[in-house]
Parts: sequence; structure tokens; C-alpha cells
Amino acid sequence: MRYLVTGGTGFLGRAVLTRLLQRDDCDAVYALVREGSRDRLLRRLTHVEGHEKVVPVVGDLTRPRLGLHDAEIDGLSGRVDHVLHLGAIYDITADDDTNRAANVDGTRGVVELASRLGVSCLHHVSSVAVAGEYEGTFTEDDLDVGQEFGNPYHETKYRAERIVREESTVPWRVYRPAVVVGDSQTGDMDKIDGPYYLLTAISLLGRLPSALRFAVPELGATNVVPVDFVADAMVHLVHEPGMDHRAFHLVHPRPQPLSEVYNALADALGAPKLQATMPTAVGSLVKRGAEQAARVPALAAARDIALAELDIPPEVLPHLTFGATFSSDETRRALAGTGIASPEIGEYARVLVDWWREHLDPNRHRRPRPGGPLQGRRVVITGASSGIGRETAFKVARAGGVPLLVARRTEELEEVRTEIERDGGQAWVYSCDITDGESVDALVKAMINDHSGPDTGIDMLVNNAGRSIRRGVRLEVDRFHDFERTMAINYFGAVRLTLALLPHMLERRFGHVVDISSIGVQTGPPRFSAYVASKAAMDAWADIVATEVLGEGVTFTTVHMPLVRTPMIAPTRIYDAFPTDSPEEAADKVLHALIDRPKHVGTLLGTLGAVSGALTPRLKDAVMHVAYRVFPESAAAREGSEQERRDDDRTLDTGPLSRGAQAMARLLPGVHW
Repeated sequence: MRYLVTGGTGFLGRAVLTRLLQRDDCDAVYALVREGSRDRLLRRLTHVEGHEKVVPVVGDLTRPRLGLHDAEIDGLSGRVDHVLHLGAIYDITADDDTNRAANVDGTRGVVELASRLGVSCLHHVSSVAVAGEYEGTFTEDDLDVGQEFGNPYHETKYRAERIVREESTVPWRVYRPAVVVGDSQTGDMDKIDGPYYLLTAISLLGRLPSALRFAVPELGATNVVPVDFVADAMVHLVHEPGMDHRAFHLVHPRPQPLSEVYNALADALGAPKLQATMPTAVGSLVKRGAEQAARVPALAAARDIALAELDIPPEVLPHLTFGATFSSDETRRALAGTGIASPEIGEYARVLVDWWREHLDPNRHRRPRPGGPLQGRRVVITGASSGIGRETAFKVARAGGVPLLVARRTEELEEVRTEIERDGGQAWVYSCDITDGESVDALVKAMINDHSGPDTGIDMLVNNAGRSIRRGVRLEVDRFHDFERTMAINYFGAVRLTLALLPHMLERRFGHVVDISSIGVQTGPPRFSAYVASKAAMDAWADIVATEVLGEGVTFTTVHMPLVRTPMIAPTRIYDAFPTDSPEEAADKVLHALIDRPKHVGTLLGTLGAVSGALTPRLKDAVMHVAYRVFPESAAAREGSEQERRDDDRTLDTGPLSRGAQAMARLLPGVHW
């Protein structure tokens, strides 16, 4: 037996193709595929017994004559017994042109090809969607019952079936599956469709006690069948004699109330169940009320926003239930004695949910990890060769995470990795200058290549690398480059790396960015106009971007870090007398930002500074001006400045601090003076 199959790369197509190959009487399967899908089809079948019988035929349902030349069609003539047409757009959200090109024009091309090849039978996979908005019993003999269509997909499936019935010159058989879900034994499914749209919302309800019950009206019934039932039934019916010019409903034998489907999935997800105790008439009123509300633009917009947060396309809602009841008496008689029957959804819902959680849940990367919140998380840390970045890397590794160490000095990064590995952890080293666009592009490409897999990816980013300049504005008038080089790393470097990683995080629907900012943004200390401005720019950028990507699971934490004793502050010798945090204490704040992912991490003093600046700005300015007077300019700041030669009466930080400066440093610990 030799077959030509369209849609072999699709979900149902692969299931049918696999079963054809496993038949003892199968000699060859010609699979019509696009050029770009050819290798993918062959790879997916390598584990299937009989895969060597597959012969790819490069074509396209949406092109005239399916994209085949006369010589190719002549080469198939006499070599095909059955054409199985499974290729179609199975997407309720697709537009009319897309549906028409594949479902209508493509079907007409298949009908013409089958007629030209003179095959024994054309087998067309239609859908119960051909019933449209019809209410009542829809039999296997029915097609045109005056039904209306509320969706392009439904209408084009109806038109495609009419083409098969009216234009085919060879015998035909039509198969109308109900809503097809994953394999009842393995859960295997390739995309979010049908009841899968509800799983994100149901999983959120799983945070409530599962013993809760919600009293609801019954909103209607659907019809759900697993793909293995549909494929088994179809392959059997393809080879059953005497079945030409008939349609077969591959459906569950009875309508399934929406509450029954929900409860089966809720049970598998540990969510509260529905108790349909209200009269059916109440459900009809609710549905009509929802339809009326959807006509009010403001209410429709609010509905769409809520649905978007749950990843439910608005087009799906009107089609969650069927008005028609699909009789399948003839199909069940044809399958009698084979053992092929659709199981109850409660029998396999847990298998479907387990597969969804592992492979399809758009939020699966957000789930807590066994072993701790950072267990196995890939955390990019810039400036990891010393100071806060170095200590953060150690703490991340001890918490079970995998730090990806980034800095310019590879030798020092290797030392950090060696120490982490000595303690039983794991780390990766990447050399990069984050002020250079090409260097950042190469870094991100390497990291994604090293850490992209089903269970791995770049989870978090710590924008720690930075520079600080302490110099009063009188000494800055001829040093504009101070502002440029500070912005280059503190702002542009951090933004550049975040933007480069953002598409990866958005695709995985999870990511967390920790920006190491400064208490100076909250307090506004003098002599830090270049440094604080760069940090404030990063804060403002992150605040805005966080609102845009929150729905995709990407979040931001800003750490307003107090003064930390790191190599960055060493040139300013007055800091030797200041109370400061240690790098270890600073790293604890970063770890808190990574684990708990708050919006902000800082100190009470920093918060007071921000509040006082908002409530009493003049008083704050006066206090900062006093600080400017009592703290000396640094020798490093005066070096090479024209202002230095005009301002010899100012004190340098070469001697001990005045009593006033010492008192202010202790009164306001952690502030950069």
C-alpha cells in the first residue's frame, strides 16, 4: 500500500503517518512538505519503525498546483493508492486570508492532484467546526444545514469539505475530529490549543485550597478527544472496505459539559473545582450577558487585557462550547470490535497536564526550583573579577546557582571560577568590555549558545560593573569626558547588555535583572554629579521597561547600594575613615534581590534621603551644601584641572578629616561624600 500524505509535519499528521509506517502492508509514504520542513520531518521520524519508507515531496499547499511541476506529478502517477489530506491551518486566531489559502485553495489543489493521479480514495480531514453556529444534533450525513460561521477557520473547513464532496472525481472519505488534545498515554502535544488555553488560569487557581468549590451555572458543553484515538480510528477507517463517500465523526460519544472538562484539569493541577448547581437557564443568561458586554468598547478592552494576562486569545471564548451535538453512531459501528474508543477526559487529564507543565506551560521557567530559588539558575554577573561582583558570584554558587562571570580581566575571573569549583560549585568565564557593542554581541551569543536547552537558559542578570568619579562641578567644567565615560559603563553598558539578553528572557517568559545603583540617587551627595546621574538614568530606564515586560515574566530590582569598601573607592583616601559595608555585606543585598526579586533593595537612610528630598527639598539642599563645605576635594579630582590652579585655597584629602566631616560621616553612614 502506498500513500501520499499532506500535513505530515503537523500534530495529527505525525500521529497518522507513524501508524501508516508501522503497518505491514505499507510500502511507501510520499509526504508533501515545504522545503524548510523536509529535514524536520525526517528527524522526527528517525525513531519510528519503517521511517525509511518516507519519501519527501517538496511542495506547498498555498501555491498553485501545490508547487509541483508536471514531471513530479507524472512521477507519482501509478505509485499512490491513497491520498490522506491532513494539511491545513488549525488556528482559530488566524485571519481569513491565511485560512483560505491553506484550507480552501490547498484542498482544491489536493483534490485536483488526487484526480490526476487516479488514486483509489481521497481521505480528507475536516472538522466538527463545519457545523459552525448550528444548534441541535449534527449527523455524519449533514453538511449544509443553513448554519452560520463566527470564525474564518470554521467557514474555511466547511468550504474545504464541500470542495472534496463536489469536485473530487475519485472516491472520497471525510473525517471530522472534535477538539484534539494530546496523547492519552504520553500527553504528547505540540501547541497551546483548545482547553490548553485554560491551563494557565487554572494553574493560578491552584494556589487556592483545592477543597474549595465554586458554585457556577453550566455554560455549555464541548467535545474533546485525544490524538491517539483520532489517529487510530482514522487509519482503521482508511483501510476499511465499503466506506467511500461517507463522513465519520471522530468525537467523544456524548457532549462533555465545560465544568466536567475544567474539573478534570483542575484535579490534575490541584485547583478548586466547579460545582454546577445553578439552573441551566442561568448559564444561558450569563452567556448572553457576556455577549452584550463584549459589544461595549470599554468592557471589551478590559476583558481583552485580562485575557492577555492569562494568555487566552479573545477569539477563543465564543468557541469554548458547541451548540451542536455530534452523533457518531455510524463511526462507532465501523469501529466496533477494534477496541478503538475515546476515553473519558478524567482518565487522562493528569497525563495531559504533566506534559503541558514540562513542555508547553509558557510560565514553566518561573516555577520554584527544587533545592532552592537559585538552584540551577544561570546568573550573569558583570564586574565579577573583584569587589561586589566577586562576592556575589561566591554567594550565588553556594546557593546552587551557576554564575556566568563577566569582566575584562580573564585571569582574575579564572581565579574566581577556580575558587567556586574548589567549593563544589560551577561557574563560567566570559571576557567582555560592556562599553563595546561588538564585544557585548559576542558575549550574549556565546552565553546563549552555552546555556540554551529545554531546562536551561539565561535566568538573571546583575548589572554590577561600573565606575565612580568624585569631582566637584568647578573641576568638571573642562572635563566633559568624565560624564561620557561614566555614562558609557554605568548607563549605556548596562542598558546595552540588558537589551541584548532581553529577547532571550522574553522568549522564555522569565528573567530577572538586578541593577546595582547607588544610595547617591536617593540622597544627592555633592561631587558625584557624573556618577549619580549615570545611576539615576539606569534607575529611570529600568522603572519604565519593567512596566512593559512584566506580563512576560521579566522583572527588575534596583539596589541602592551604600558605600562599600571596594577597589573602586580606593583612590579617595578620605573613605579610609568612613563607615562602609564590606563586599560580603553588599553581596547579601544582591542575593536578596535575586532570591526575593523585590522592586527595590536599599537602606533606611537612603529611603529617608529620598523622602526628605521630596518633602523638604530646600532643607536637603542646605544639608548637602554643608557636606560640600566640610568634605575636601580629592587629590585625584584636582589632578590635571585648570580649576586646581585657580582654587589653591581648597583643602585636599591628604590629611585627617575635620571634626565636622567625621561627625557627618558617622551621622549619615553609607552616603558617598
